[in-house]
Amino acid sequence: MTPAEILSTDLAEAAQELRAREEPFAFATIIRTAGTTAAKPGSKALIRADGSIERGFLGGGCTRGAVKKATLLAIQTGAPQLISVTPEENLSEMGLEPGAQADGVTYARNGCPSRGTVDIFIEPCLPMPELVVLGQSPVAEALAQLAPQFHWSVERQLPDQTIEHRLRAFVIATQGQGDLNALETALSTDANHIAFVGSSKKFAALKDKLIAKGAELARVDAVSAPAGLNIGAVTPEEIALSVMAELTQMRRLPVTRGSDD
Repeated sequence: MTPAEILSTDLAEAAQELRAREEPFAFATIIRTAGTTAAKPGSKALIRADGSIERGFLGGGCTRGAVKKATLLAIQTGAPQLISVTPEENLSEMGLEPGAQADGVTYARNGCPSRGTVDIFIEPCLPMPELVVLGQSPVAEALAQLAPQFHWSVERQLPDQTIEHRLRAFVIATQGQGDLNALETALSTDANHIAFVGSSKKFAALKDKLIAKGAELARVDAVSAPAGLNIGAVTPEEIALSVMAELTQMRRLPVTRGSDD
């Protein structure tokens, strides 16, 4: 099913334009209302990374502040948000304060005279995560072939620009051909994850050199070495698979985005 079959033409076109520019955004859908509300269930909007509504309609100003706050959080964390904009007296009856969370719902106060309740689901749409593979080794080649199947954008050298809110990982698969320089390059970026294909003993020797050259100890200690989950990998293809397993784990089970699709 295409976006145009789910969304209005305007929303689908705007979403495609933002995706083409690799800009993060979010879809907001009203899933329930109670009482008098301007917008009804099924109403949708496309919201930009700054919280402004690009296209669509979610009602009047009563919901805007809560929607903006939830959108910023959704884009920052990569996690969908469910908010309920509710009259203050209803919140009091439930024993909740504005901003409280209960059963996966974040509650906000509706101060409009209509006194209606609007429940809104906000789904972030982030740029495809970026995997920078440094090296020309068999593992590097296998990883470059495998990563797109897991919806990672692959770069074989440091890109010219960093895209906001994009998850970025580096894998150093140089295998003796410029290991130190490649690690220095990765550590100089704001990468969410850095992995080194090589033994822990080899990385320990490189770690001492990195620290001696001024690398931050905490950043060096965060490098995954040896790269990948321990699945008993032997061949380049198996090592690439173990690395993708680690990247999938990091992507799907992040502690916080921005400190890590």
